[in-house]
Amino acid sequence: MLKRTLSALIGAPIFLGLVYLGGPYTAFLVAVLSLLALLEFLQIGKQIGLVTWPVLTVLVTILWLTSLFTEREEWMLSALLFWFVICLGRLALTYPNASLSEANFNLLAVVYSVVLLSHLYLLRQRPQGIEWTFLTIFLVWATDTGAYLIGRQFGRHLLAPHVSPKKTVEGSIGGLIFSMAVAVVWWRFMGGTSLLTYIILATVIGISGQIGDLFESALKRSAGVKDSGKLIPGHGGILDRFDSLIFALPLVYYGVILLS
Repeated sequence: MLKRTLSALIGAPIFLGLVYLGGPYTAFLVAVLSLLALLEFLQIGKQIGLVTWPVLTVLVTILWLTSLFTEREEWMLSALLFWFVICLGRLALTYPNASLSEANFNLLAVVYSVVLLSHLYLLRQRPQGIEWTFLTIFLVWATDTGAYLIGRQFGRHLLAPHVSPKKTVEGSIGGLIFSMAVAVVWWRFMGGTSLLTYIILATVIGISGQIGDLFESALKRSAGVKDSGKLIPGHGGILDRFDSLIFALPLVYYGVILLS
């Protein structure tokens, strides 16, 4: 518990500070987190018994991040299409030495660890991006906190017993309630849009964040590992700490675009 607390006290201000500063600071944050998350994802693949493609995945990650930070949207789409063709092409040219599971996993490695996570930068760069980004982060944290507190006190019915023996339906509902409560407080003091919008946003983040958490738990269970890494003392790896945000950030980003 002490390691977990100290990591949070040191890591959270650095993370929030780089998000607050925006621009190249957030770009640096996203680049580091994406590459570390990718390496963790590939390591999980090895634990599962799959052949991973570290050189190819890192190269396409660099291409994607370069396109992202230089605001070349057409390059970003090209990078994704290029990676899709490479994965399927490698399967086609080297089968049966390469399996469909191998190709799918390496494709997903970049999409999940890099493309989804890089929406942190995309959201921060939007008009009023600092407010939307901080709101997303706080709502994810509120969901995690509510799910833990309510689940620990009142949890009786397991939410996904084959994935996580500790997460409960009651905790999940508690996480949603906490997320909505923080959204109401944010609306009360920050305004910016209607209360209904904030409630919808809190619900979307509360649900997607918990699904992201469960997805990463299922991934680790498939590999037979407890944590995705050991980089953050008391927390595990980058994927362990950002699994909820990885799912929530893209939904908020495209939701903001639709509402604009």
